[in-house]
Amino acid sequence: MEKKLPTDRLQGFFLDLTRQSFGQLGINDATVARYVADVLTDFASSDSLYRVRSRAGRKLDSVVEVLAERRPAAQRESGILRERAMRKYLGDYTLFMSGIFRSYVEGKGFLDYYLEEGRRSYWTVSELDLSLYRTGFFLFQELSKKFEYYSGALDYMRKAYFAPEPGEDPFAGFLKQVEGWIEVNLKEN
Repeated sequence: MEKKLPTDRLQGFFLDLTRQSFGQLGINDATVARYVADVLTDFASSDSLYRVRSRAGRKLDSVVEVLAERRPAAQRESGILRERAMRKYLGDYTLFMSGIFRSYVEGKGFLDYYLEEGRRSYWTVSELDLSLYRTGFFLFQELSKKFEYYSGALDYMRKAYFAPEPGEDPFAGFLKQVEGWIEVNLKEN
């Protein structure tokens, strides 16, 4: 059973690291930094990372599987909202995987595909938000236009703060490091 991570402290942890990493790279967009920290917080739980499931209930762990499993969206608003939620998830998933687990994605030969699908997904979210008169569409346009840049910033963050031990599973190592930070900080506070 997976530990429940304290979201507020975890979000603060990722926001500090994101701001620090982005600042070192000359990225001074506070809105994007907060959004990226929210994605990291959300995906620190494997249940959130693999929240999309097949019709049979199996966790889907690739962009291709998620797209193949997608049910046709109806023209009703609920269909549009489902499409937006799925596209936002794909944008977040591809950003997280191509950034934090870039070497894994590269090793599988998926990096270019993930970068393109992430750009496309965030752009679709911005278009859907615009059609729904939501003000957040600018954020998703920014994420789409500079997707590779933000993915690279996450790769830098991983190298600087979450490098796995030699031979360590990068997924388990990332979660272990986050859980270790939480345990230390919960004892201190």
